[in-house]
Amino acid sequence: MYVLASFNYCFHTELAVSEMVEKGLKNEQIFILPLELRGEPRQILDTIHHSDGVSMIDGGAILGTVFMTLGVIYGFILEWGPIIWGLIGLAGGFLLGCLIDYFWGKTRHSKNRRNDSMGEVIIMVDCKEDQLDMVKNTLWGHLALGLAVFQ
Repeated sequence: MYVLASFNYCFHTELAVSEMVEKGLKNEQIFILPLELRGEPRQILDTIHHSDGVSMIDGGAILGTVFMTLGVIYGFILEWGPIIWGLIGLAGGFLLGCLIDYFWGKTRHSKNRRNDSMGEVIIMVDCKEDQLDMVKNTLWGHLALGLAVFQ
């Protein structure tokens, strides 16, 4: 049977491998594959073929609508009229909303992002059926992100 597990590369990965060797597995039964890190930074704007689910213009659309409405309302009192002030409010609100989305999203994603200097590791273990529980418990006990078993 084969057991596949994914890890963020850290000290727990090495502890899991050394514990399985101590419990009777041979080095030839354990295959470790480090994944390549992405070399290019994330894209700011989405394309038609790729979207990361983070929209940069939602805040701009919301604030643009709010500021446009306020510009039209107060434009009846001000000198240039409601149309000009509505357009100024639309442009100003859209730019302000996009800037807030950009900077707030940038800090939010950088906090949620893992350390880029350390990648992920896939460990594949070739074990017998009676060793399966020991291997699974060892990998889960050392912070495996996911686990799969197949024959």
